Amino acid sequence: MSRIGKLPVSLPSGVTVTVDDANVVTVKGPLGTLSQKIDSDIRVEVENNELVLSRPNDEKRLKSLHGLYRALIANMVVGVSKGYRKDLELVGVGYRAEANGQRLEMNLGYSHDIVIELPQEIKVETKTEKRSNPVITLSSIDKQLIGHVAAKIRSLRPPEPYKGKGIKFVGERLRRKAGKSAGV
Repeated sequence: MSRIGKLPVSLPSGVTVTVDDANVVTVKGPLGTLSQKIDSDIRVEVENNELVLSRPNDEKRLKSLHGLYRALIANMVVGVSKGYRKDLELVGVGYRAEANGQRLEMNLGYSHDIVIELPQEIKVETKTEKRSNPVITLSSIDKQLIGHVAAKIRSLRPPEPYKGKGIKFVGERLRRKAGKSAGV
């Protein structure tokens, strides 16, 4: 058995899971609804307020899919009940960010401003306080989507190892280099 796949997914109160004939798992909760199509060989059953996934045999492909779909469904359950949040910090002189609805406008030291249109599923907030770095806060119920968008924003100006300037996740530890040593 897959170590991850055999663990049951506990369903919090207010979360319902339905599986239709086309093997599409739909998770409904207080924050929204998510759905995921799964392989036809993987069986999904709801028992005693827990979700259990099973596979017919120990074929290598099915073993890997078993753990994958269990993890995806567990992420969906957490997303519709609690939600996900990513915080990005802009480190650098003159770096700024401003959110206007679903548009995120950033000045990252290039000759032009960068404007990103965010998907409707993601809520964005920016916070700029005196004497601190601007912080972009992304929140959503979809873990895959929020991770993809956060990585895309970070890739616009990844942190460099000498001064640490760039976009980094809040709490991320960067590996710093010493730089040039002074002449003797």
